[in-house]
Amino acid sequence: MSSEYDPAANRRRFLQYLAASPLLAAGGAQALAETILPKTAVPDPLMWGPRQSDHLIKSPKEAINVFDLEPVCRQNVPPAHFGYMASGIDDEVTLSANREGFLKYQIRPRRMVDVSKVDMSVDFLGMKFDSPIIVAPTGGHRGYHADGESAVARAAKTGDHLQILSTQATTSIKDTIAARGKPIWFQLYATNKFEVAKHHVQSAEAQGATVVAITVDRSGGRNQETLFRLMKNDTRDCKQCHDNSSMAASQRSKPIYEGADLSGLQNIQSSAMTWDYAKRIRDATKMKVVLKGILAWEDAKIAAENGFDGIIVSNHGGRSDEAGRSTIETLQEIIEVSGSMPVFIDSGFRRGTDIAKALAMGARGVAIGRPYLWGLGAFGQPGVERVLELLRLELRAAMQQAGAPSIKHLVPAMVRHV
Repeated sequence: MSSEYDPAANRRRFLQYLAASPLLAAGGAQALAETILPKTAVPDPLMWGPRQSDHLIKSPKEAINVFDLEPVCRQNVPPAHFGYMASGIDDEVTLSANREGFLKYQIRPRRMVDVSKVDMSVDFLGMKFDSPIIVAPTGGHRGYHADGESAVARAAKTGDHLQILSTQATTSIKDTIAARGKPIWFQLYATNKFEVAKHHVQSAEAQGATVVAITVDRSGGRNQETLFRLMKNDTRDCKQCHDNSSMAASQRSKPIYEGADLSGLQNIQSSAMTWDYAKRIRDATKMKVVLKGILAWEDAKIAAENGFDGIIVSNHGGRSDEAGRSTIETLQEIIEVSGSMPVFIDSGFRRGTDIAKALAMGARGVAIGRPYLWGLGAFGQPGVERVLELLRLELRAAMQQAGAPSIKHLVPAMVRHV
């Protein structure tokens, strides 16, 4: 018999024991299991995070980590909306890989460094921010809280974070900028109709956006099983809010589509996206242009050679494809060929140590998605503020422990692949 300790096997045996116990009949074992056991090897929420409704936090300040807000969000948000946000695709292998990938990298701390003062300020394409943590583009914020993108923008303002607004936002760019108090970036779903992409980027520019992030990884459909299963638990009449009778009707609540001719389109996928298409978008605007969804060094090299202003290493948070590889595992090969072109990253970041690893490996900034939606759905603006605050606190501590008094002191030698 092996003497190696296997936590997962021990938990399974413990569950089997509980299931057979008459003391925990009538579902008691399952309730306990859902409270203390993880869903995956690196679960969201964490193993000991509260999951029973009578143990959930009652205010943002009670949150010890970002995971504490997820079950409150699930309790507050309609099942279909929560399922849309939480889902990956197919077996959700990529969704899990994004979390598990961080376990393959260790921080190598340097000691005897004065870290009594930590400078987390950054410069993103000519604009300065107090934090390298970016508010990633996610759609339909009013589906999680009535204050929507404006609440997120005000929370981003509190910690001086860059905000990237989604094409599928339910608040306009100009209103979001007003709430943020600073220019934002615009994320573009280009579609297969260039006139729509041109309309969107020129509208974004006119409203004050300074950078457009072209999403290049929505090239096909996706089987969002978690969404489809949770939709069955939603008792609302979704047709009251969602009119899917036509493309134009389905996008009516998204301000960026105002004035766009969507005739001939069946969806917002960009299955016809090519390098020439991306260059045409760049030629249609004076904004800087970054490409979001790059996952192979070959594409990063082409982006650099063609003068794009940056890339975002992203697999759409596990919502785009089921390739099964985390973005943190992809980052190094991208950095090696990017030259002076800035590289950003998103997908699966939940901890300050996650962020520190990516920054040390060469990422300029790290975008956060689902965690701030947990905060928004749980408590509105204060919930988003708490998520961003926790991540800043954790990143600061990680930098201090690594011996990095500023972002520039986070260097590749501080991270080891195992």
